[in-house]
Order: sequence, then C-alpha cells, then structure tokens
Amino acid sequence: MDPYEKTVHLPFSKRSISLKYALVHTAYWIFITGFFIYEKRYLIYKASMPYFVICVTARILLLILVAYLNLNYFLPKYLLKKRYYQYFTAVILSILGYLFVQCLFDFYLYGYVIGPMRNSNWIETLSYNFFSTLWYLGLMLALKLSIDWYAQQRILQKITVEKLQAEVNFLRSQVNPHFLFNVLNNLYALTLKKSDLAPEVVLKLSEMMEYMLYDSDGSKVLLQKEIGYLNTYIALEKIRFSDHSDIILNVSGDINGQEIAPLLLLPLIENAMKHGVSQQTTRGWLHGKLHVTKSSVRLTVENSKPGTRAGHSKGGIGLDNLRQRLELLYPAKHTLAIEDKGNSFSADLQIEL
Repeated sequence: MDPYEKTVHLPFSKRSISLKYALVHTAYWIFITGFFIYEKRYLIYKASMPYFVICVTARILLLILVAYLNLNYFLPKYLLKKRYYQYFTAVILSILGYLFVQCLFDFYLYGYVIGPMRNSNWIETLSYNFFSTLWYLGLMLALKLSIDWYAQQRILQKITVEKLQAEVNFLRSQVNPHFLFNVLNNLYALTLKKSDLAPEVVLKLSEMMEYMLYDSDGSKVLLQKEIGYLNTYIALEKIRFSDHSDIILNVSGDINGQEIAPLLLLPLIENAMKHGVSQQTTRGWLHGKLHVTKSSVRLTVENSKPGTRAGHSKGGIGLDNLRQRLELLYPAKHTLAIEDKGNSFSADLQIEL
C-alpha cells in the first residue's frame, strides 16, 4: 500500500483525509504564508514585530476559514448539486465577512498604528482585500479540482487495469476447453483403433492439463515451460498421425530466464494442425521455427494446404482469441501475419518481451 494513501483524522471532526491530501494542502498554506510574510515584511520596521505577526496570522487564519468553508460546505451542498445562485451568494457573503474583519484591522493598523506613514483609504483597502481573497479562493478551488481530477484518473486507471485483466482471464479461459476438445477428439480416434498409444496420450494430456491449471495461472510464465508445453502437444499430434505426417518445431536462441504471457504460442500450431495436416488424406507437413532473443520471440509456422476443403470449418476460435489477447497483453508490441501461399499456409508471430 502507498504510504501516502494512509488516512489521518482531522482535529475536532470525525472526518479523515489521506496523508497525501494533507501534505499537499499544508504545502499550499506554507507557500501562501511565505508570500504574505514577504509582502508584509515592511511592517516589522514600521509597526513592530507583534503587529507584523498579528497581521499575517489573522489574514492566513481568515483565508483558511473562508477557503475550507467553501470547499467542505458550500461546494458539496450547492455547487455540486447545481444550485449556482445559492453557491455564489454563500461565497460572496463569506468574503464580505472576511472583508469586514480584515478591513477593521487594516483600518486600525494603517490609520492609527503606522499613522502618517500611510493614509487609510476604505476604497483601496476593500478592493485589495476583496480581489486578493477571490484570487486565493480560486487557487484553492483549482487545487482541489486538480487533486480530485488526479484521484479520478487513478480510479479510472485502476478500473481499466482490472477490466483488462478480466478480459484476459476470460479469453484465456476459452483456450482450455478449446484445446481439450481437440485433444479428446484425438484420443477418441485412437481408442476407436484400439491403439496401444492411448495410455501415452492420456499421460501427455495430463501433463498439459497440469501446465494449464497450475503453471500458466500467472500473468507471465517461463518461456522454457511454454516451449515444453508446445513440444508435448506436438508429441501428441505425432502419435495421432504416426507416419502419415511430417511435424517439426525447431527452437533457437537463449530461452533461459525469458518470460512470456502463457498460452500465446500454441494457437498457431494448433490452427495449422486442425486446418492443415488433419484435413489431408496424404502425407501432410508442418514446419515451425521459434527464435528467441533477449527482447523478442518470433514463431513462424508453415503447413501444407489441403487440395479441397470438405465443407465449412467450425475453426477460427483459436486465432480470434489469440488476436484479442495479443492486443490486450502486448499492444503495439506484436505483429501477426497469416498468408495463403497457394500450396501452403504460413503464420508469423513476433512479440517484444
């Protein structure tokens, strides 16, 4: 938790505010006090130190009273409820109250204490105090609106991140049943043939399910584990097609220590298998290359293309899902190109880690 988000209780009140809010407002009033001290420093020599301290203290305390009366009472009760007439009336009345007290002190200070050094002038005193008060109230209001805007932006950012994570989790949840559907079809085909390889398929399927349920639960996984997941899937497909296909995945580069969002690489290979190799009665092929650098991963997959398509495929979920997750997880940091080369299909995915 951010230490500045801790709350502090206001004296003589049940309200509490964040430490950050308190520090910003304290800094603001220190700045205003410093400005008044600089502006009224001549009083030290012309009226003595006590009058100087009283002048600065009285002005600051009156401004604080008017400012927080505006922020904590007039603003929420009138302005935020669009009761503009009542709001501006209340602000003007509070300023007039400030002027009455401040002008009495100024008239006494400049008319009697300092005496002939400065002639008292009600018009000049009123106009100075009125417009200076409006100026400082405007600054305080601008400060509050700025703080509120920043807080709203933080909330919106948090909501956006949570929404993004929810979308990613939803899309990733679709990967598991989609993959499981395809593998179970493979297992069903083997059991129909009464193949002795069915137990091995079950074992590898359990390894993949363990990865999907446990290892891939975080936002990032080790690239080495993701590649192991790909190799297990390819081994399953080799069992399924036996000698009737040519399926290869070559890996190059240093994969140690690299991390990637889970379950992003399989859809390209799975799509190539489903719409390419599995649709061919003759020997089909799939050649994949995975190259890893310190800052990127590139997976290229090319597969043989069936001569004719037997009806409309129900596929497409995997690739659509992949595109959406890439946009969410690696915005402006990925490229995905799929090309029909006539006798083959190719897919090229590059991700900046």
